[in-house]
Order: sequence, then C-alpha cells, then structure tokens
Amino acid sequence: MTERSAPRARALVIAAAATFSTGGAAIKATTLSAWQVACLRSAVAAVVLLLLLPAARRGMSRRSLIVGVAYGATMVSFVLANKLTTAANTIFLQSTAPLYVLLASPWLLQERMQRRDVPYLLVLAFGLSLFFVGVRPPDRLAPNPLLGNIVAAGAGVAWAFTVLGLRWLSRPDARGYAPDNMTGVLAGNVIAFVVTLPFALPIAHATPTDFAAIGYLGVVQIGMSYWLLSRGLRDVPALEASLLLLVEPVLNPIWAFVWHGETPGGWAIAGGAIILGATAVRTRWVRSEAAG
Repeated sequence: MTERSAPRARALVIAAAATFSTGGAAIKATTLSAWQVACLRSAVAAVVLLLLLPAARRGMSRRSLIVGVAYGATMVSFVLANKLTTAANTIFLQSTAPLYVLLASPWLLQERMQRRDVPYLLVLAFGLSLFFVGVRPPDRLAPNPLLGNIVAAGAGVAWAFTVLGLRWLSRPDARGYAPDNMTGVLAGNVIAFVVTLPFALPIAHATPTDFAAIGYLGVVQIGMSYWLLSRGLRDVPALEASLLLLVEPVLNPIWAFVWHGETPGGWAIAGGAIILGATAVRTRWVRSEAAG
C-alpha cells in the first residue's frame, strides 16, 4: 500500500461500511413482507454483482456454492430479523459473529484458538446476553422483538460461517486453484433468491416506495457496497479493514432513528457497545502484536 493509495483505499472501505449500514432502515421502509424483501433484494444484488464484479463471474465452484449457503442464510436472516426487532439489535447481534468464528475455527480451518481470545469470547458472550435481559415491548417497527433477537443471533452464526467459508475459499485446492471470494457472495444471493421465492409469491399491492427501496437495497446497499469493498481491500490490510468496517454497526441504528424514529433499548445499547468495543480492542491488539 503506497502513501498515495492508502487514504483513497480507506475511504472506499469506510464508504462500503456506510452503505452497508443503511440496510436496516431501508428494509423497514418497505410494506413488503420479510420474505419478499429478502427475495427481491438478493435477485437485484445478484444481477448487480455480475455486472460490477467480473471476478464473481469466474471460477464458480462447489466450494463457492457451499459458502453461498452460509451467506444466503445471513442475507435472509438479516432481513427477517429487521422486520421483527430493531435495526440496532439486528446489527449488534450479527456482530457477535467473531464469537462463533473463534469457536469453530479450530474444527473447520485447523486454526488454534489463542489464550488471549478467551477473555474476548467471555466479553462477547456477556454482551450477547444483555439483548435477552430486558426485551422491549412490541411496537410498529419491532412487532416481535424476542423472536427477532433470536433470528438476529442466528444471523451472527450464519455470518460467522460465511467468514470461515470465505477464508476457506481463498485457500488453493489440491490442484492449486482458489476461486475469487466474490463467487461465494454471488452464489449466496442466487441461493437466497431461489429459496425465498416460494414464500415471496404472490407479490401484490407493492408501492413505488417498495420498489425504490428494493432497488436501493440490491443496487447500492449490497451491489455497490461490495464493489467499493473489493476495491478498497486491494490496499488496506485485513485487520485495518475490520476496524474500519465497524462503521456499519455504529451508523446502522442512527439511520433507523433518522428515517423512522426507532430507538434501541438501554440493554441493547449497552450490549452493542460492549460487543463493538471488545472487537475494536482485540483487533488493535492483534495488529500491534503482528507489527511487533
């Protein structure tokens, strides 16, 4: 990474995180069902990814499809959770993915857990538990908060397996071939579309606002975000990128408040702060150790 390219690359990653962060508010702007939003968003995103990311069109493999199952589950559960609970709870609970990554890595990728990871896991687990201590009463934007929190926690598990899968996808196979990570993202959107289509039909009484929201979600929130991220990651180290991407869970509840007046509960704010703070501290710690 050159001094000239570094600021631009960081700006691209931050821009990707910012556009990712608008998903919860945009999902809540539709009158469509969660299944319809998940189906149509993935359909549009798949087309956009095919057009914007040539790498996603090359080298689709069996491994890409396996990773696609995990990513597709993430896409669908994220939408379902946003329709049931607050945007803040959804993104904060999905942000517990590192907890499951660290637990599963030794089994799936043969990557040993370090002793320093144990306190981090305990802090993440504590932050996760706070979302289920004081569940807010149902309202128009969060009609079933408890179920939504459970689905959002499932999104965290699915995202963890997506992260593990993308790392696995980047490893060469027996022939020395490793497909591009974006093939897994593309496969996930196609799988999400196919699986949710039976639950999404028929699509009736959709408004222009609904179609605008779906177009935004597929083109910008998914398609453009991954285009920005793929370009930014060329010159930003993975650890630094993971810190910059924390912009997403920070901004997500803000957009929901600005657009819909949605406010997360006190326990959710505390849990989210613990999860994001612990992740930021651990990422900086790992980076410092690598530099030293």
